[in-house]
Amino acid sequence: MIWLQWAKIMNSRVLKANFLLLVAALVWGATFVAQKRGMDTIGPIAFTGLRFLLGAACLAPIAWMQIKNRKAPFAGSDQKWMPLKGILAAGLLMFLGINLQQIGLVHTTAGKAGFITGLYVVFVPILGLFWRQKVGAWGWTGILLALAGLYFLSMTSSFVLAYGDSLILACAFAWAGHVLVLGHFSPKMDSFVLAFGQAAVCAVLSLFAAFIVEDFSLGDIWLTRYSLFFGGVASVGIGFTLQVIGQKDSPPAHAAVILQLEAVFAAFFGWLFLAEVMSSRSLLGAALMLTGMLAAQLGILRRKTVWISGQ
Repeated sequence: MIWLQWAKIMNSRVLKANFLLLVAALVWGATFVAQKRGMDTIGPIAFTGLRFLLGAACLAPIAWMQIKNRKAPFAGSDQKWMPLKGILAAGLLMFLGINLQQIGLVHTTAGKAGFITGLYVVFVPILGLFWRQKVGAWGWTGILLALAGLYFLSMTSSFVLAYGDSLILACAFAWAGHVLVLGHFSPKMDSFVLAFGQAAVCAVLSLFAAFIVEDFSLGDIWLTRYSLFFGGVASVGIGFTLQVIGQKDSPPAHAAVILQLEAVFAAFFGWLFLAEVMSSRSLLGAALMLTGMLAAQLGILRRKTVWISGQ
């Protein structure tokens, strides 16, 4: 039996799929650096709006081809307004999640933000309790480990959660809600149409909010062009596409583990490009959180339901 499992892992299609997912995780991890650097010249909400506008533009041709080929927006459903409801709900939660993350990055490091954002996989089963979904032993183990890790990573000497980290924690809750919304609507819709729609909604809401609360000019946007390009085209456009393609052939257990490496890549690129260094206490917290995230994912996989979401 062991050699059969090894043969499955070494299957060329599985290896290619796993590699694509690894690249997606690497891109999403590097995006935390682009998000921090982008705010040197432009406000966090404007950065998000412009970034997701670029991402939506990248996904628009693929979404249009899916609609044109009659593969979207429905998948066996005759509910007229179901796709619009899914797009609006996912887009609103994406708007909340990414802007809380972006504002939180003003006050915390890219590495810490990567690990705390990853807690959404732990919060998914907690929110699922409201729909009478069972957490299970693995789920509770993951939750406890992640909370212990959060204490070591972010709690100050006065036992107060650091401000920036608290915003990132709220962002993780928003992403958990986003995952549940995707779990409900994505089986009934084309993935690329849903991805384009939610990115477009997030962009419109973010730009509207930015025009109200932030000041920025075309010159500011030009100065931020490289970070915007990476955050929009690479992260939203290419990253999501690689995830969709990779998850077609990658076993769910592989995908769950590989995509959690986003947090590790965020810490690595934060060290490489932003000179961020984690203390031994922070490293312990990050290790506990990563273990907790993987345990929570394992618990979900044992129930044969995989919740995975990217940047």
